[in-house]
Amino acid sequence: MSDEWKAPVEGDSDGKSWKLLEKTLLAGVIEQRRSRRWGIFFKTLTFIYLFVALAMFSPMLQLGKSGGDSSASHTAVIDVNGMIADKEAASADNIVSSLRAAFEDENTKGVILRINSPGGSPVQSGYIYDEIGRLRAEYPKIKVYAVISDLGASGAYYIASAADEIYADKASLVGSIGVTAASFGFVGLMDKLGVDRRVYTSGEHKAFLDPFQPPKEEEAKFWQGVLDTTHQQFINSVKKGRGDRLKVAENPELFSGLVWSGEQALLLGLVDALGSTSYVAREVIGEKNLVDFTVQDSPLDRFAKKIGASVAQNLAVWMGFEGPSLR
Repeated sequence: MSDEWKAPVEGDSDGKSWKLLEKTLLAGVIEQRRSRRWGIFFKTLTFIYLFVALAMFSPMLQLGKSGGDSSASHTAVIDVNGMIADKEAASADNIVSSLRAAFEDENTKGVILRINSPGGSPVQSGYIYDEIGRLRAEYPKIKVYAVISDLGASGAYYIASAADEIYADKASLVGSIGVTAASFGFVGLMDKLGVDRRVYTSGEHKAFLDPFQPPKEEEAKFWQGVLDTTHQQFINSVKKGRGDRLKVAENPELFSGLVWSGEQALLLGLVDALGSTSYVAREVIGEKNLVDFTVQDSPLDRFAKKIGASVAQNLAVWMGFEGPSLR
């Protein structure tokens, strides 16, 4: 009989031992994975608890002075990026706080609003517009320049029109002086599904914007009047800010909501010249030392954004959504 090793045959004692050992090892691996997942879960909970506790005692936003020597003569730069809306980076609270800090700094020689925004809330834009006017009157020696990079449209142009001068790139998109309000109508879909919409109000027109009810002519006319009034407020503010520089007579569609390139906007009087932030600081203001006064996230907020993806990944592992890996 050969002395070579033979695999255990099912039914004999050796085969049973191997099966028992296999089950034991498998149970150990499962328990190890379970323990690891629970460990990740509790570590994540601990982190969230500490994060919330720190957030309660740490301001989430702070005024930043970066990019140059703020102790010397400088050009103050304030970014207006993204949607202009409450709780966003380009909210009135943030922009106004940055403007006040820039004007109150005794070393500020000029202020640049560096704009790249599609617009947003007319209320938020109006707050910023009014504050620029107030600060210009209080600090007449400090001029404000709006510099549009990719986009300065709608509410963003509303803000820009409050500046002493507006600059843009030849390919920037400028204008969109108009007001919009959009929604969907689901009346036909509801009819096909056989669903009735039941709304109870204490006012005849309280539900006039309900998308599940057919529009009424008198209500649509009323809503159009609201939009027209807001549009006229926008037009009046732009005219007040730009004055005779606007070529309205040559282009009656100036306030129609259309958007133009920077090169076209220059011919229409929507901007004063073509140029970048550094160009305006160096050639117009005469101070190339740039100091960023934009409200910045606090270190805690920046840290939270960086680790957010890591936390999500750990939660995915714990929940079993785990891809292939080598261990």
